[in-house]
Amino acid sequence: MRLTRNILTTITILLCTILNIQAQQKIVYTFDIHEEIAPGMSKLTERAIAEAERLKASYILVNLNTYGGTVDDGDKIRTALLRTKIPTIVYIQNNAASAGALISIACDSIYMTPGSTIGAASVVNQNGDLMPEKYQSYIRKKMRATAEETGRNPLIAEGMTDENLEIDSVKAKGKIVTFSTKEAIKYGYCNGQVESVEEILPKLSGGTYTLVEHESSWSEALMLWLISPAVSGLLLLVIFGGIYMEFKTPGTFVFIGISAVAALLYFAPLYIEGLAANWEILLFIVGVILILLEIFVIPGFGITGISGIVLVISGLTLALVRNIVFDFTFVPIGSVALSFLMVTVAMALPLLLLLAFGQQIFNSSTFKKMGVQAEMKTSDGYTVRDNAFAALVGSTGIAATDLRPAGKVEIGGERYDCVADTGFIPKGDAVKVLALRSNYLVVDKL
Repeated sequence: MRLTRNILTTITILLCTILNIQAQQKIVYTFDIHEEIAPGMSKLTERAIAEAERLKASYILVNLNTYGGTVDDGDKIRTALLRTKIPTIVYIQNNAASAGALISIACDSIYMTPGSTIGAASVVNQNGDLMPEKYQSYIRKKMRATAEETGRNPLIAEGMTDENLEIDSVKAKGKIVTFSTKEAIKYGYCNGQVESVEEILPKLSGGTYTLVEHESSWSEALMLWLISPAVSGLLLLVIFGGIYMEFKTPGTFVFIGISAVAALLYFAPLYIEGLAANWEILLFIVGVILILLEIFVIPGFGITGISGIVLVISGLTLALVRNIVFDFTFVPIGSVALSFLMVTVAMALPLLLLLAFGQQIFNSSTFKKMGVQAEMKTSDGYTVRDNAFAALVGSTGIAATDLRPAGKVEIGGERYDCVADTGFIPKGDAVKVLALRSNYLVVDKL
C-alpha cells in the first residue's frame, strides 16, 4: 500500500514538473525582411503577425536587413507592428535604412549586430536624389509619430529624414542621422548588441522561449514569383503575342485563350497584393474589346482601335505601380516610366517577331494544325457547296476592306469572306485567291 502511494506520488510530481515546464515555454514568432520593402513584403508581414496572434506568441521577432523600399509598404509594415498587442523585437543584422529604419523604430525593442547601421530615412528617387519637400514632410512626421509611440526620442527620428534639423551632440545641420550599433545604444535606439537571435532570448523575461519561424506557403511563394519583373514581363509577351496570333487564325480561340490565361496570371497576384485595382483591370478589358471591334467589326483603323490600345497599355502599366486612383503622390516617376516601357516593349516585340519570322511560323506544320485547316474530302462524305465558289481558287481580285487578316475581297463584282495568308492587307490592294477553306477564301497580296 505504501509502495503504491509512493509510485502515485512520484508520477504526480513528474506530471506537475512536465506541465510546469510546458507552461514556462513560450513562443517567439520570427520572420525575415531581407529584401526590398515592396507589396509582397508588406503582405508577408501581415500574414506573419496574424499567425503569431493565432499561436498566442509571447513575442514577434523581425530579422531585418534592408536598404528600404516603397514608402507606403514601409508604412503598412510599421502600422501592422504598432497595432499588434504582442511585444515586437527587431534584430538588425546589417542594414536598417530608409523604410527599414521606420520599421525598426515601430518595434518595442531593437537589437543590432556589430557593424550594423540604422537611419537615413529620407525619401529618394531611383537615382538616389532627394524627393521634394512634400515627400520628406510626410515621412518625417511618420518617423516622429512612430518614435513617440515606442518611447524613443522623436527629434532623432526626425533627424533621420531632415538634413536641415540641428540636434545638439547628435547631428549638425546639413547631415542625416545614421547610427552605428554603439551610437544607437547610446541614444536609446538600440537595446543591445548581439551576435545571434539566440543571444536575444535570455534577455526576455518570463521563462523559456521557443523560436517558431514563419514558413511561407506555396501560394505566397507563387505570388511573389508571379509579381517579379521577369515573370510579369514574360506574361505581357504572352498576352500580346496571343492576341496577335489570334488575329492570324480567327475562330480557333486557342491563342486568345492562352492570352486570357496569361492576363489572369498577370493581374491576379497584382490584385491580391494590392497593386492592381478594379478599374485598372477594367481599363484593360475594355481596351481589348475595342481592339477586337476595330479588327472584326469596324472597317479601317480609327479612334476605336487607338482608344483600345491606349486603354490596354494604361491598364497594364497602372497595375504595376502603387497609385491610388489618380493620386501618384508617393509613386516615383521613374517607376511609372519603367512600367510603361516594359508594357510597350512587350507589346511591340511579338509584332516585330511576327514580321521577321511570321512566314516560317504560319507555314509550319504545327501552326497549320491549330488553324481551320481540315481537308473535307468527298470520300469522307463532304460535298462542295458551290462549284463556282471553289473555282475562284487562282483568280485575282481587290481587297474590299482592310484584311486584318479577316475581311472581304471583291472578285468579278461579287464580295466574299476571306482571310489574308500573310497578315494585314490594306483595302484596295490587288490579291490572289490561294485556297478555299470551309466557307471563306484564303488570299495573298499580289
